[in-house]
Amino acid sequence: METYKPTIGVIGLGYVGLPVAIHMSNKFNVIGFDISATRVKELMEHKDSTREVTSQELKDSSAIFTSEEAKLNSVNFFIVAVPTPIDSAKNPDLKPLLSASKTVGRNLKKGDIVVFESTVYPGATEEDCIPVLEKESGLKAGVDFKVGYSPERINPGDKERTFSKIIKVVSAQDAESLEKVSYVYSEVVEAGVFEASSIKVAEAAKVIENTQRDVNIALMNELAVIFDKLNVPILDVLEAAGTKWNFLNFVPGLVGGHCIGVDPYYLTYKAMQMNHQPDVILSGRKINDGMAKFIVEKLMKKMVQSGLNFEGASVNIYGLTFKENCPDTRNSKVFKIISELQSYGIEINAIDPLINQEDADRLQNINFFKLDNPPKALASIVTVAHDEFKELGEDSFNSDLIFDIKGLYKKKSFKKQIINL
Repeated sequence: METYKPTIGVIGLGYVGLPVAIHMSNKFNVIGFDISATRVKELMEHKDSTREVTSQELKDSSAIFTSEEAKLNSVNFFIVAVPTPIDSAKNPDLKPLLSASKTVGRNLKKGDIVVFESTVYPGATEEDCIPVLEKESGLKAGVDFKVGYSPERINPGDKERTFSKIIKVVSAQDAESLEKVSYVYSEVVEAGVFEASSIKVAEAAKVIENTQRDVNIALMNELAVIFDKLNVPILDVLEAAGTKWNFLNFVPGLVGGHCIGVDPYYLTYKAMQMNHQPDVILSGRKINDGMAKFIVEKLMKKMVQSGLNFEGASVNIYGLTFKENCPDTRNSKVFKIISELQSYGIEINAIDPLINQEDADRLQNINFFKLDNPPKALASIVTVAHDEFKELGEDSFNSDLIFDIKGLYKKKSFKKQIINL
């Protein structure tokens, strides 16, 4: 396969697509395409607002970034890495994926390969995407061009398990195309590739990876609620139970983002289409989606017990992003906490050194402050485990009550009142 040197086209340059484009450019000619001219301009200036790629990596890369579709004419190996969110009814929203498929289809030629990385339900690649590719190109899948699926495994904010260090699952329509897809990824993924037996198997493997985590975290969250009623500290319970060799290391907390909080709905949607009610998965989703309300109610109860008058008061929120060391606010459940607090008339002050200024500017009715200058507030809620937050001492908080959701200060000797889940 060493003679196979395709020109790679990466469609979508977000958290997933950009690292793919950068790593692929180490071995192949790469054209990175995004519909956002603003995003392309940012990358051409060697800046990445997602913080997944460094300025130096952008400078060193030979990848060409563009929002001009015409430049995809030279591509013969397409990688589609666009978001697959859910709509307001929590059903899969395939519009970005189908739109990207149209873009690829308009530029398809005989002999090309198209690989989808976006998270979908089993069957979406062949049932939803291929018909669009065929219609736009006038070509026949499996004959004129081939299709594969290689689920993304990017972990935003993780600087250890990066794209090249995570085993890549690959799949394709037939043995010939699988060999090419496997070769392309194996050239840049140091951890190696795993060849799935079919496209549907690869799709299913991806969607259950996050579903499994979601269900396990839901169990921890339900235990947190139960033990709160029993006045038993859940983090102490987990620390004790964790001494057993086969106890799984999951902890309670907010479950947001565009993976764990979204992917299970792709599977439940497909399951219900097949007349199966996925009770366990949906119950887990309900529990996890309800944690913001539980957190606020616990805080309000503690403030009342402490004799604090929260009418017209303010609360400092440490962290707006959906996870630690990541600037991404998409589907962050912190905003549910904020909404709940505002329903009590409480003013919100936000402290997050990672949030993009563009995101901050879009947020209404939230006051932003620097980490070293928080305003006086009735309480502080630390929602995510940013490295910057781990280093804080009790004097860094301008409130007497601290709700430490992640248990960052559990081992520290704070004189201020600390509450945990």
